Amino acid sequence: MKGDPEERALAVGQYLARSGATVRAAAGVFGVSKSTIWKDQARLQRLHPGLWQEVRKVLLKNKAERHLRGGEATRSKYRRLAGRPPGAPAQKTAPHPCAGAARTV
Repeated sequence: MKGDPEERALAVGQYLARSGATVRAAAGVFGVSKSTIWKDQARLQRLHPGLWQEVRKVLLKNKAERHLRGGEATRSKYRRLAGRPPGAPAQKTAPHPCAGAARTV
């Protein structure tokens, strides 16, 4: 949806408020860049402040959770590379040979 920037800003704002999607997901749905989504939010602030407040809450929540999503994505990637299913527990490793050994000085 390229069209009129004001109409797109309103449509993107309604989508984000309703779905709780990330900026990246919204950009994919609307066929625009993440930068355009952010510019649309600036337009939305001017055009429809009430909706913008709802969208802002969603975006702040997503920002607060992004470290969790990123960690999960990395974990899934390496499990996939190791040939384990995404929900499988980590493999147990043998303790280090020096662990628990008596130290002599």
